[in-house]
This record gives sequence, structure tokens and C-alpha cells, in this order.
Amino acid sequence: MSRKSQVTSRKPEKLEALDRIHIKDLVVPGIIGINPDERVTPQDVLVNATLWVDTRPAAGSDDIDDAVNYRTLTKAIIAHIESGQPMLVERLAAELATIALRSDERIQQVEMSVEKPGALRHARSVGITVRRNREDIDG
Repeated sequence: MSRKSQVTSRKPEKLEALDRIHIKDLVVPGIIGINPDERVTPQDVLVNATLWVDTRPAAGSDDIDDAVNYRTLTKAIIAHIESGQPMLVERLAAELATIALRSDERIQQVEMSVEKPGALRHARSVGITVRRNREDIDG
């Protein structure tokens, strides 16, 4: 019997029982904003994500197949920011949250923060944090 099959996957009934995977301070250049210069000049977009996941199967098996692949998710986030051109951080945050939830069915909830550093005078950054769960994309 393989190590993977020895590990049973239990689904915690509440989000509080889930573990959290963090992607911190991902900086990607992209076109975002409503001002004419923002529509042609890429600017840094700062992304932070928290994924609610039951990591016990991966911890028990020590097998990458039992883990959420956050490298794949990060690549999808980068590709979306580099290719998309939303006007608002609200839209980008919602799109990235959906991408995260669709990337792996084991992700039950996501909190996605998107910031534009230097967008406001006298402020380090401006941004938004959205929280979405599986019900938001599954209907």
C-alpha cells in the first residue's frame, strides 16, 4: 500500500478547522487604473493571498500530489496580471480570487489583497481585500 493511500482525507466541517497557506508580497507589473498614463504604463501590483485548505493529507503523506500547488497558482496570478488590463483593483482582486478557487478544489476559501503602491500621494499604497469561498464560484 502506498503512503498516499494510507492517508485518509477528512474534510473539516468549518473553515476555522482549516489550515491557511499564505502567498506574501508578490509584486507583478501590470496595466491597471483609470488614468490615461495607467492604461499604457505598467505599474507594480502587490498581491497577498491566503488560502484555506486542509493540509493534513499532505502533512501525513509527505507527497506533493496531496498538497495544493501554490507555485502553479502563483504562475496563474502572474500571467493574469501581466495579460489583463482591468481598470479597478476591485475587479482584479475578484478575478484573482476566482482563479485561486478554480485552481484546486481543495481550496475552500481565499482572501486576496491587491494593492497599487504609490498610487496615492502621501500613502505607501492603496488596495482592497476580498474574501471568496467555494460557494461563490460553484453557485
